Amino acid sequence: MKTVEIKNRDMYWHIAADIHYPPGFVESRKYPAIISAHPIGSCKEQTSGNVYGEALAKEGFVVIAFDASFQGASGGEPRFIEDPTLRVEDFRHVADYLVTLPYVDEDRIGVLGICGGGGYAISAAMTERRIKAVGTIVGANYGRLMRGNFSGLNPIGLLEKVAAQRTAEARGAEWHVDDLLPPSVDAAKKAGLTDIDVLEATDYYRTPRGQKPHGRNRSLLSHQAAAISWDAFHLAEVLLTQPLMVVVGDKPGAFGSYRDGCEIIERAASKEKELVVAEGWSHYDLYDHPEPVGLALKKLIPFFEKHLAATAKVPLAAE
Repeated sequence: MKTVEIKNRDMYWHIAADIHYPPGFVESRKYPAIISAHPIGSCKEQTSGNVYGEALAKEGFVVIAFDASFQGASGGEPRFIEDPTLRVEDFRHVADYLVTLPYVDEDRIGVLGICGGGGYAISAAMTERRIKAVGTIVGANYGRLMRGNFSGLNPIGLLEKVAAQRTAEARGAEWHVDDLLPPSVDAAKKAGLTDIDVLEATDYYRTPRGQKPHGRNRSLLSHQAAAISWDAFHLAEVLLTQPLMVVVGDKPGAFGSYRDGCEIIERAASKEKELVVAEGWSHYDLYDHPEPVGLALKKLIPFFEKHLAATAKVPLAAE
């Protein structure tokens, strides 16, 4: 693995990324590549990199797991901005970087997104035609979440809070950063939180199971408005034509990835699309638990092999 800094050509900061290489990597060969995108509030060292990135690299792909702008080890100020438009642009900058690498076949670039990264991956693929195949793991539509449970089903109320905070900051107030999760599962339960996604997210991000220094799960309040009007699936009926594989667990929770997975499979214009349901498993089980992750990879690996080898100059199996 190698850590790199990608220049954001439109702005003034870099994007930090880890490149995971296949066994026996030889720089003179051409490899298919997969862009791996982390969940909301996560980082490249968590499920997008150390689980799915490593697993797909072992199967012959060059995998690049990146930190979103304003988050993780990537640049951008102020910190903890979750702006969907900028998140989608990150994919383009990562693709720009990949096509400069001599060992990457520019005609064989795919994308894999986990949770909110899945929604961003879908949105990016609609207008980034260098992406040839799209896979998601419990992909979630962040805009829908912000209009729904993340705003307490009160998006107008949240917009009013954002407006008031921006006014305060314009007059010199400090930034207000929201913690997206409780400090512990016990604290969540004491606060009366019972939803499976909230409790399991807390278990993943707030314990050694998945905790990483850059996986902070924080959001800058004054910059949340852009997400409330955004829709990851807008124009999917017209623009999402790449082969699509959507993996979900069948234990639904408040974050809605099961519902979103069903919706995008119905709406996508893709001629080849498949919904994979990991029966008996939840959203966060698919982040790192070996059995559901194995179920997902059993479908994703041949999916990417098929669609990223189709235009290969050298067949994937021969590399």
